[in-house]
Amino acid sequence: MQAYSLLDLAPINQGSTPREALLNARDLARHAEQLGYRRFWMAEHHNMTGIASAATPVALGFIAAGTERIRVGAAGMMLPNHAPLVVAEEFGTLEALYPGRVDLGLGRAPGTDQETLRALRRTPSAANHFPQDVEELIHYLEPVQPGQRIQAVPGAGSQVPVWILGSSLFGAQLAAAMGLPYAFASHFAPDMLDEALHVYRSQFQPSRFQEKPYAAAAINVFASDDEADARRLMTSMEQQFIALRRGTPGPLQPPVQNPETLGNAAERDMAGHALRESAVGTPQQVDAWISRFLDRTAVDEVIVTGQIYDHESRKRSFEIASEALEACQARYLSTATGTRST
Repeated sequence: MQAYSLLDLAPINQGSTPREALLNARDLARHAEQLGYRRFWMAEHHNMTGIASAATPVALGFIAAGTERIRVGAAGMMLPNHAPLVVAEEFGTLEALYPGRVDLGLGRAPGTDQETLRALRRTPSAANHFPQDVEELIHYLEPVQPGQRIQAVPGAGSQVPVWILGSSLFGAQLAAAMGLPYAFASHFAPDMLDEALHVYRSQFQPSRFQEKPYAAAAINVFASDDEADARRLMTSMEQQFIALRRGTPGPLQPPVQNPETLGNAAERDMAGHALRESAVGTPQQVDAWISRFLDRTAVDEVIVTGQIYDHESRKRSFEIASEALEACQARYLSTATGTRST
């Protein structure tokens, strides 16, 4: 493992506001910067009353303005919702304002339901052009060529690093073919993680962007100094998943003491399956879980996330995660250099 990063959806808690959610996100980014996280990712979701990061480039600009070193990135921008030129201009503007700190992850899914997709003035077939749209977007971020009539201003020549995101084999194949870094959304869609990593690594074609594959995977962390409290923290995200599957998404709910009270047995099983790539427990338990995850996946970067209701508990959870990841990174480096860690 070479790095660890943090994904935040700026959760809007029950009884709270988008403004408070975004202020909390910036406070969390400052905390993550101090803890050694390399990137602070935010994601595009529309018509979700529990998520404040829909206008992802705007939210990332707010985060970047309130931090000093941590990279800011989209994980991701749902490219079928946008014209590639506009995305190049948005992230070119961020790069102009915060040079050397911007990443652009691209996804093929709409990040919303079909009715909202129509409100975005896009059609379901837009996803069919995703590979071509990625190529067009990268073109706008490259240096201007002689005779080039359409330019991203700002954006042209910025060469903002582009990632491919995915939760299936399609993204792995595309990232490999284009020689781009790849991030898998295993924090909510874990089924194809191992196969997608194999496909990406085995099919990777070196490019001007990457000489060798660079793979990241997302995990949830619900950590506390008390095991029972860590399990309790997870119930907010479980409630969110159950509500989403019922078609009744809403603000992030407070945690409950007894997970068995969440929905019916089938709904609890569904949430448990979706969230199975989750480290839950004390610092020692989280360290052990992350070590097993890294042994299994050998990812270059871990992306930590977790919808936790209480802001201070969320900060503490990600602090525990950073300690475990730093220890894992030290063990990896000592093994790579042939030295014995103390």
